Amino acid sequence: MAAPGETFHVIRPRDTYVMTPVPPFRVLRAKPLWMANGVITGVLALLFAVFYVGANIDPADHLTKLPVGLVDADKGATVGGKQVDLGARITESIKKSTASGGRIDWKVMDEREMKEELGKGKLFGALVVPADFTSSATALTGTAPTATPARPTLTVLTNQSAGSIGSGLARTATTRAAENASLQLGKELTAQIGTAQARLPAAARVLLADPAAVTVEDGHPLGSHSGLGLTAFYYALTLVVVGMLAANVISGQVDHALGYTHNDMGPRRLHRPLIRATRVQTLAISGTLMAGLSLLMGTLVMAGAVGIMGMDASHLPLLWLYSVCAVAVTGIGALTLLAVFGTPGMLLVTLVFIGMAVPTSGATTPLEALPGFYRFLAEFEPLRQITGGVRSILYYDAQGDAGLTRGWVMMAAGLVAAALFGFGVLGWYDRKGLHRIPVEPAPGKTAVPA
Repeated sequence: MAAPGETFHVIRPRDTYVMTPVPPFRVLRAKPLWMANGVITGVLALLFAVFYVGANIDPADHLTKLPVGLVDADKGATVGGKQVDLGARITESIKKSTASGGRIDWKVMDEREMKEELGKGKLFGALVVPADFTSSATALTGTAPTATPARPTLTVLTNQSAGSIGSGLARTATTRAAENASLQLGKELTAQIGTAQARLPAAARVLLADPAAVTVEDGHPLGSHSGLGLTAFYYALTLVVVGMLAANVISGQVDHALGYTHNDMGPRRLHRPLIRATRVQTLAISGTLMAGLSLLMGTLVMAGAVGIMGMDASHLPLLWLYSVCAVAVTGIGALTLLAVFGTPGMLLVTLVFIGMAVPTSGATTPLEALPGFYRFLAEFEPLRQITGGVRSILYYDAQGDAGLTRGWVMMAAGLVAAALFGFGVLGWYDRKGLHRIPVEPAPGKTAVPA
């Protein structure tokens, strides 16, 4: 019912309105307007802060079992008639050390396995003990006064393709482990030679306390136009955002084409005759349009990134197909949420495809450095699955077990889930008579706003 003194416009056939003298700014006095918008925007702001800042506020503290390779290529040496293998002692002490507090998961492997795992993004780094480590280290205990022995090295390998933050965390932890191992080895060597240390050259005595030099190298080099390992993330994010925004555009344009909504073009308001369609039919029309236009959008995304901006990329036909499918699946998923939930669906789309997706993608901060809740979200969040596939294509020679197979499987699962949920719920709406048919008052009757 209308409150005393309030007047409303009259809705007449063909959408012709009679204006009332009520000032437009009067709506700002309505408490429900402020409360509804305040709750929605406030919750949205809070959720984005929690998802974005909360996931990345302290990755080192949340780090758990970051996979790092540990390679012992040392061939050992014969010292005093005994076979000595310092590399095995170092790797064993590093693996058993509790200094990392469970933050590093040391994977003992040979050099071939290590290169394969780095080349699939399954390792964030590696520590390599070279073949001549024992011979170089034991040479420091020699007593020749004229020559300074070459210092043995421990090599830390990084892997930017697995994520810059993850690679940095692995580098820091691995370098610290290598330095601690060198100091421990220095104590052992000093204890072994005892008083003979006094006969060593001055330079050799200094090196003996900390015998190993730690060098850092790139374990899986990328091209100069790979964004330091971040182009895969930004490319995948582009695909998701394009699909999400396209869903919003297509949803509105289909409603306009069917005559359910107006379409404002500058000062003009266009309204087509009503074509009655069920909710299921509307979603089917929108989904078909999305699938067809994904061919265009996926092509233009790849053309812009690779052709215009010069992003390093290989397997271009596969990248094109994956791009088209990613846009289509994202768009159809967003259309489903919009169709099922209506206006609030856009907020859900934003949260699912952007708010919860970006911090759980594993592209910037590794999943091993996220709190448990975010690692749970990462198991099904679309951006993480799409990023894994793009990363495999761009950095890892399109190997299936480098993330491409999971990407395809999860996209297919997402498409099936969207179809079942969308058509299932909308079919129920239709059967209950909850049709999207505008009800117009009879001529001359007043319409009371909700």
